[in-house]
Amino acid sequence: MRKLVLIKHASPLVVPGTPPERWQLSDKGRESCAALAEAVRPHAPGVIVASEEPKATETAELVAQALAVPVETAPGLHEHDRSNVPHMRPGEFISHVELFFRRPRELVLGRESAEQCAQRFEQAVDAVLSRHAEQSVAIVTHGTVLALFVARHGDRKPFELWRELGLPSLVVMSLPDRRVETVVPRIA
Repeated sequence: MRKLVLIKHASPLVVPGTPPERWQLSDKGRESCAALAEAVRPHAPGVIVASEEPKATETAELVAQALAVPVETAPGLHEHDRSNVPHMRPGEFISHVELFFRRPRELVLGRESAEQCAQRFEQAVDAVLSRHAEQSVAIVTHGTVLALFVARHGDRKPFELWRELGLPSLVVMSLPDRRVETVVPRIA
C-alpha cells in the first residue's frame, strides 16, 4: 500500500535576530536524523521531498542519504508565513498559535490565515503526489502546516497535534485516501 509520510523537521539552531525560515539544523538536530531515518524506513518512501527552508532541506538530505533514496525540494511546503512576526517569548507565541488555529479564516498571526496556509500546503502536497504517483513519498515540512493538513484529513484537532509533535516527528497516512495510520510524536 502506498503511503505519505509527513515529517516535522529536526531541531534547528535558533539564532535570535535571524528569521526562523533561515535557520539550519543544530548539532542535536543532525544527530537525530539517524533515528528519524530508521523510523521512516519501514514505510519505504521512494523519494523524500522537502520544504525549501534550510532546516527541512537538511533534515531531508540526511534522512535520504541514510535510506539511499533521492531527495528534492518543492515550493509551497514551507511553514505558515510568519516572516513579519518578531521573535516572541514561548508562552506568548503558543497563545498566538492557538488563536491562529481557533480562528482559521482570520489573519491573526503572520501573513496567512490558517485556511490560506492549509490550502497552499494541500496544493503543494497534491503536486508532489502527482509527480510521484507510483510510490510512497516522505515530505519533510513544519509543524503548523503538518498539523493543519492532518486535521483536514482526520479527526485530530490541529492545535493539540501541533503541541504534541516534537522535533523531529512524523505522521503516516495511507494513500490515496489520506487516512492517518500512525502518529509518532517524538523520535528519540
